[in-house]
Amino acid sequence: MGDRLADSSALLWSVTAMSEATARLPRAWVWDRARASTLVGEAVWWVTLVDATLVRHHPGPYDGVMAGQSLAQRRQTEATLAGLRFVRNRLGGEAHLAEFIQAAMRGKDATNRRITAWTWKPVPAPVLASLSPRAQAWEMARYQAYRAQLAGHTIGETFRRAATFLMLTAANAGPLADLANAEANNGPG
Repeated sequence: MGDRLADSSALLWSVTAMSEATARLPRAWVWDRARASTLVGEAVWWVTLVDATLVRHHPGPYDGVMAGQSLAQRRQTEATLAGLRFVRNRLGGEAHLAEFIQAAMRGKDATNRRITAWTWKPVPAPVLASLSPRAQAWEMARYQAYRAQLAGHTIGETFRRAATFLMLTAANAGPLADLANAEANNGPG
């Protein structure tokens, strides 16, 4: 905590893991549904972990990249990330990923045989009676985001949008930004 080099290293490591997890999705075929679910679950985990790290530890760059988007893009990005948080929170409890994803319709098109062509299923609203009113509102906001930006959309579209935003934000927040700032401050040799 507070060590810029360690913070940058942890962020770089996490972004690398997220990038690898999301890059595996377009290369994966759906012949092994258990493997496909594992790959999607890993991508959910890494995207939400990187998002949480950037929000908490690099709010300036996070807000700056978000502000650089059009209002429509910003709302879409925010809702996509919130929807993925909803999935992560449900998976941490009693839900299974199969409740959230649906394989693409079989056809002659090779892209339909890839995980990225799968879609997020509409899911019923969560039962939140055991939560405080504040926690209920928080979780319902994430559920609404899931319905708006994930349900009915492809896995590929969702992770492409989230990973693109997070990688751009990390480049402005982490080791690459630190290196650029050090070179700018030191000037040419």
